[in-house]
Amino acid sequence: MDPPISFNARAARTLRERLGMAPGHVAYGMRASYGMSHVSPDHITAWERGEALPTANEVTALAGALWCGPGELMGRPRTLLEHRLARGVSAEDLARLIGLDIDAYRYMEETGRWTGDKRQSANLGSVLKLPPRDFIAVTGQEDELARLLTEAVSTRWQAHVRAIARLVAIDRRALQEPLRTMQHEYQALMAATLGRASSNSTADDGRRFLEDIVEHFWARIEEPPRQ
Repeated sequence: MDPPISFNARAARTLRERLGMAPGHVAYGMRASYGMSHVSPDHITAWERGEALPTANEVTALAGALWCGPGELMGRPRTLLEHRLARGVSAEDLARLIGLDIDAYRYMEETGRWTGDKRQSANLGSVLKLPPRDFIAVTGQEDELARLLTEAVSTRWQAHVRAIARLVAIDRRALQEPLRTMQHEYQALMAATLGRASSNSTADDGRRFLEDIVEHFWARIEEPPRQ
């Protein structure tokens, strides 16, 4: 059975109400057109109230019954499975397009561990139109990114621009200001721990900065340019 996925309960209810459908109508559509014989009006109500989460197959069928794409019923995709569903691509088609055996692909999707090679990874990003942040997360490269960023803010960020740019597929020039700013922030925290007023809480700030360094990085990359 498919695991529960990220689900936007409010969107599901809004879409149903816009169509003038009752939960029973939606449940009937899922049973009649998509073979979801187990789905009742109570399922629809529970999903919309956030009391239960539909599986991947149920989201696909629900989207069909509501005349929308699966992505419209989901929160921000996080996993390989969710990104595939959001794009409306079958597992078989995706495996073929990226050059993987279907069983190998399904295993990666079920375990959440991407083991494709560079070519297959590039194909995955292209087919699913993954932005850099999602590509790094889905292909399991966040630990490597965290390592490079930690070295960048701890030493000379300039020496790490090339490696980070290669990993996240972002132009080096776009990385310079975010890395410079992050290094200044981290060095300021470390300097504070050496001052007379240093405390355990100040030291903790430095540790937390490194623990969340990937989030700090993407926040800097994705923030709108200053006017």
